[in-house]
Amino acid sequence: MTDVVPAPTAWEYAPAPESRALVSIRPRYGLYIDGAWSEPAAGERFATIAPATEEHLAEIAQGGAEDVDRAVRAARSAFPAWSCLPGSERAKFLFRIARILQERAREFAVLESLDGGKPIKESRDVDVPLAAAHFFYYAGWADKLEYAFPGRPRPKPLGVAGQIIPWNFPLLMLAWKVAPALATGNTVVLKPAESTPLTALLFCDVLRQAGLPAGVVNVVTGDGRTGQALVAHEGVDKIAFTGSTEVGKAIQRALAGTGKRLTLELGGKGANIVFDDAALDQAVEGIVTGITFNQGHVCCAGSRLLVQESVAEQLLAKLRRRMETLRVGDPLDKNTDIGAINSAEQLARIKELVQSGRDDGATIWQPACVLPEQGFWFPPTVFTEVAQSHRIAQEEIFGPVLSVLTFRTAEEAVEKANNTPYGLSAGVWTEKGSRILWMAQRLRAGVVWANTFNRFDPTSPFGGYKESGFGREGGRHGLAAYLDLGEGADAGVGGLA
Repeated sequence: MTDVVPAPTAWEYAPAPESRALVSIRPRYGLYIDGAWSEPAAGERFATIAPATEEHLAEIAQGGAEDVDRAVRAARSAFPAWSCLPGSERAKFLFRIARILQERAREFAVLESLDGGKPIKESRDVDVPLAAAHFFYYAGWADKLEYAFPGRPRPKPLGVAGQIIPWNFPLLMLAWKVAPALATGNTVVLKPAESTPLTALLFCDVLRQAGLPAGVVNVVTGDGRTGQALVAHEGVDKIAFTGSTEVGKAIQRALAGTGKRLTLELGGKGANIVFDDAALDQAVEGIVTGITFNQGHVCCAGSRLLVQESVAEQLLAKLRRRMETLRVGDPLDKNTDIGAINSAEQLARIKELVQSGRDDGATIWQPACVLPEQGFWFPPTVFTEVAQSHRIAQEEIFGPVLSVLTFRTAEEAVEKANNTPYGLSAGVWTEKGSRILWMAQRLRAGVVWANTFNRFDPTSPFGGYKESGFGREGGRHGLAAYLDLGEGADAGVGGLA
């Protein structure tokens, strides 16, 4: 008699949480102005919570117009000495900041996932390393500015830069803005998003460690009122904003005629275009990354999949099979693929747009997954039979929701990809290099990825067209936004602006 061998069962992942002990969160945070912590003038505060558990994390200061004024005055006072410092000396501070970020990488990664809800493997492997890389990169430019723009007079810093960053990449967006501003000799007043302020506040301790002179970087927390006060302040020479198109338009209206410089990186509705000769398994990985990375809280997310009709059925079968393997849950668990939605408000927005897709007649598919009972969660979602007129094909959902359309020819793919108010990103999947170049020339998107998606590098410029904003961050282009390059600079420097 032979023993009966039990049938193999599916492998289950054991929990692998990163330790929260790496992070010490204060009960209350003030405003970081002129190199010191201070209380908000009006004494107003608000709470920041962990979106995965709705746990109260800390009380955050609500900066008002008086606080913004103090911060701008501190930045203005620090500007002469900082701007006159040799570039090689400014570079030393940026190098120190970059190294400290690397040394404290696990601490920052845990705090970013705890406060924002994104999986720890993304904070650990993408956000923090890229933030440090931006400081390293712009440290290298600090003493070479006169070589960055040949034929131009010696570049001059603008003065005080007001910077407003979003909640989806708090630390990385901070680095995108602060690093080039400091490298070019400007001083900064930074306003983090109200729902994810903690890594910006921890960054203040990095500034202390690096010995950055007081007033060069100031951090004023608060809601939209704080941002409005910063935009309106007469002592600010330049505004850099990343966020929603609606708010970006309001900022542009407020600054019209003031002479202040402005760069806007706004919403997107990126097209991921798959041709019939593409490596489909590779494309599926790029599609999944394009829509589930950071729960879809990405302005350049590949939220529209355009697939050639002849391979659509095959690709969708592979895509569904791959999405069934994604793990939704604790952001601090290293096995997690999709973390928590950032806030209750954003979750409501996602649900409302998903319902509109159902109402418009699109077909919804979601993998079977058990969502945690506490916190803000939404499963990865795929809509097929989507029409160009559907809201889910036109509006930014900012969640893990993919709209699928088909095409027959390359010309049709371009027409459908460009049929949106936005113009931030696109992806092209094909084995033909000539087709990639042909598509890239015709797609109205600031970034076009070839056989990949959501790849970022500090040496490469990033920005959009149409309602996705204007100006570029990253690369040599990112320096121009913080420099007075003389006559014609506002109209663009050799296509840089």
